[in-house]
Amino acid sequence: MTIGLASRAAVSACALCTAGLLALAPAAAVAGTRPNPAPPAGSASRAAPDSLLYRSGTQVRLRSEAPEVPELSARSWLVADADSGEVLAAHDAHRRLPPASTLKTLFALTVLPVLPGSLRHTVSAEELADISPGSSLVGVAEDRTYRISDLWNGVFLSSGNDAVHVLAALNGGWQATAEQMQEKARSLGAHDTWVESPDGYDAPGQVSSAFDLAIFGRAGLHSPDFARYCSRAEAMFPGRDGGSYGILNTNRLLTGADGVDRYPGLLGIKNGYTSNAGNTLVAAARRDGRTLVVTVLNPRPDGGHPVYEEARALLDWGFEASGRVDPVGSLDALRATSMPGPRGRSATGPAPASASAPAARGAGPERPVAWTVACTALLGATGVALFLRLRWARP
Repeated sequence: MTIGLASRAAVSACALCTAGLLALAPAAAVAGTRPNPAPPAGSASRAAPDSLLYRSGTQVRLRSEAPEVPELSARSWLVADADSGEVLAAHDAHRRLPPASTLKTLFALTVLPVLPGSLRHTVSAEELADISPGSSLVGVAEDRTYRISDLWNGVFLSSGNDAVHVLAALNGGWQATAEQMQEKARSLGAHDTWVESPDGYDAPGQVSSAFDLAIFGRAGLHSPDFARYCSRAEAMFPGRDGGSYGILNTNRLLTGADGVDRYPGLLGIKNGYTSNAGNTLVAAARRDGRTLVVTVLNPRPDGGHPVYEEARALLDWGFEASGRVDPVGSLDALRATSMPGPRGRSATGPAPASASAPAARGAGPERPVAWTVACTALLGATGVALFLRLRWARP
C-alpha cells in the first residue's frame, strides 16, 4: 500500500513527537537530582502535606499563637516527632547534600544487628588499608584484639573511620557494606541517599538529605544497641600497649564541651564534618514524654558551634510548638514506595517503576522506565489514530 502525502506527513509528525518526547526523558531523570527533587513515583496519592517537603524554602503550618520558626543559616534542616514520625517544620528537606559522618547512622543501622558486641577480633593490616587521608580516627591498631563493642564506641564517640573499616571488613567488605546500606535506606523510605563510602567520607555522588538522616536517627532510637552507643558521652578504648585511654563523644550538645552547653534531655545520635559537607548533625531529645529528632546540614561556616546552636533552636521550638502546628509531612511517607536498589540491583520490595541516580555519580542520567513505556504507548496509539484518520479522510 502506498502512503499518500498526508499520511507521510502524519508519520513524520509522529516521528518528530517521539524524538522530542524521548529527548525530554533524560531531563526528567536529571530533575530528580536537583536540590529539591520531585516526589518519587507513587507518592502523588499520599496525603497532601507530604508534598510540601519537596518544595523549596521553609515549610511549616502554624496554628494561632504558635511560635515562629527560628531563622537558621543551614542549607537544609528538619524537625520531627520521633514517636509519630510527623514533620513539624523543614527547610529544603529533600535537598541532596553530602552528609559527612552523619551517614554513620545508616552504617550502624545496617551492621549493628550482624556483629555481636561481645565478639573479639584481631585487626589485620588489610582492614586498615585505604583509609582516606584526613579521616577522623579512634586509634585502632594492627594486630590488636578488640571487642566489637569497643569498635562501636570508636564509631559513635570518636567518629573513627578506622573502626568503620574494620567493622565493614567483618561485614563482608567495603563495597558489600555500601550496597547493604543502600538497601537499608530504601527499606526505611529514604530515597535521597546514595552510598559510596560507608564511613561518610566525601566521595563523588555520595549524598543524603535532612529528611533521610532524620529517618535514620529515628530508626536508631528504636534499636537498644544504637540508642546506647549514640547517647554515651565517654568510654575507655583499648590502647596499643595493652592499656586503655578515654575517648569523649564529639557531639558537643551531648557532652557540653568546647563552650557548647549540654542540651537537657539530649539522647545523642551523630555529628559530622568534612570540608565539602561542612558541619552536619542529627540529634534527638526527650522532654515531658515527647521525643524530637532534628537534622541540621551545613550552617554558616563560623567554626563548629553554629550546627549545635541551630539544632538547639530547633529543639526548643519543637517542644514549645507541641500541639500548635499541623504536620507538613511524615517520615513514614515513602517507606512503602518501590524504588531502585543499589547499582542496578533490586531493593527490598517490588520492582521499581522508575529510577535515577544522583547526577554527581558522573554517569549520564538514566531514562525512567515508566516514562519511556508511557511515551511509547501514548505515541503508538496517537500515531495509529492519526494515520487512520488521515488515510480514510482521503478523497
